[in-house]
Amino acid sequence: MNEIKECLRNIEQTYKIFQQQQFTFIAALEHVRENAHDKIKPVSSIGQVQTYMEHYCNHTTDKRILLMFLNICCELNKLCNRLESLHPGNSMTNALLEKCKMYVSQSNDLSGLRAKYPHDVVNHLSCDEARNHYGGVVSLIPIILDCMKEWVAHTEKLPRNMLQSAS
Repeated sequence: MNEIKECLRNIEQTYKIFQQQQFTFIAALEHVRENAHDKIKPVSSIGQVQTYMEHYCNHTTDKRILLMFLNICCELNKLCNRLESLHPGNSMTNALLEKCKMYVSQSNDLSGLRAKYPHDVVNHLSCDEARNHYGGVVSLIPIILDCMKEWVAHTEKLPRNMLQSAS
């Protein structure tokens, strides 16, 4: 369990750095959407960000911040797999884990996702951006992190014999 917590802390630290660059992330998404001639639809999935980066990204700064987002999502996906192997779970932890796995899926539609208090990532967007384009994609990581922290909290309350080796 300590390994899981350490991994989660590391992802949170990387996310804090990413969060400080949210305007750069939004600008990068604007550039790639413009290059893709795709300015009408919202950014709605991790896979869409991946496609934008691979096919429509011309600037190294844009590529760096998009890659940072994708790497955090990849780390969260790996952590989901580790959580799944840690213990058989109960209904609460299994539901949280399924939610996390759904969120980190490449094709999951994020357009309706919105982070709530205490997260203010959506508040940094204009109303139009938040409502129509980027609210889901900027809300994704904080929502998954909250879910995983809740999973850890519930798992720590379980009897020790339910936990399997994390290795």
